[in-house]
Amino acid sequence: QVIRSTVSMLELFWSEFLGTAVLVLLGNAVVASVVLKGSKGEGAGWLAIATGWAFALFVAIWVAAKSNAHLNPAVSIGLAVIGDFEPSKVPLYIAAQFLGAAAGQILVVLHFWPHWQGTLDGDTKRACFCTAPAIRAPVWNAVGEAIATMVLVFGVLSLGTSPWERNIGGEITDEWSWFAFGIAGLLWAIGIGLGGTTGFAINPARDLAPRILHAILPIPGKTHSDWGYAWVPVVGPIVGGTIGAILAKAFGFC
Repeated sequence: QVIRSTVSMLELFWSEFLGTAVLVLLGNAVVASVVLKGSKGEGAGWLAIATGWAFALFVAIWVAAKSNAHLNPAVSIGLAVIGDFEPSKVPLYIAAQFLGAAAGQILVVLHFWPHWQGTLDGDTKRACFCTAPAIRAPVWNAVGEAIATMVLVFGVLSLGTSPWERNIGGEITDEWSWFAFGIAGLLWAIGIGLGGTTGFAINPARDLAPRILHAILPIPGKTHSDWGYAWVPVVGPIVGGTIGAILAKAFGFC
């Protein structure tokens, strides 16, 4: 068991909640900074977005050390499937991840509030909430999300489980710091290499919770929330994350 029993369920919930909130706040903020009109980061491009998400994950892993920083339902489910995470904790983690993602997105909305009015294109505004494909081919988009998430989970587990096993009660050790840095680098590589097709959601909470907020919040001049595509960044990452975990187990990485 990688999480000591003395860490309460409430502590685990808040750890995942805060970590995912930080992840979405910093990640979608860099998207907003790049695409919204009037931002000083406008036009910085895909490299800035991929880099921003990588460092957002680095910070989120530190924040969520106490819960071992799953931050992603695909990670929690994949680890549970291979027996490296208690199935009874999966609903708690997923609830915390979805609520944390929503909280982080609300902060993005508030931070960039003057820029929503100045940005005329509704699809651009929606991009600050959730992903959309470069070429719409839902089945292949789901395959792409699955491949990217498979690489993420397989890559994380290939770093070894010792940082999780030694991260007792959320203590930030040098090993945990390097672990976080390695995962951030992995996400950076995924974003640059595999992210251009779908926007690399690779995380159902990171995409679906902000998409729901896009649908219900009074964003000036917004368009539809693209519910026809919404299943892709949910199903693809869960399938891919599970496959990645199974492969890592099969090859003896965990």
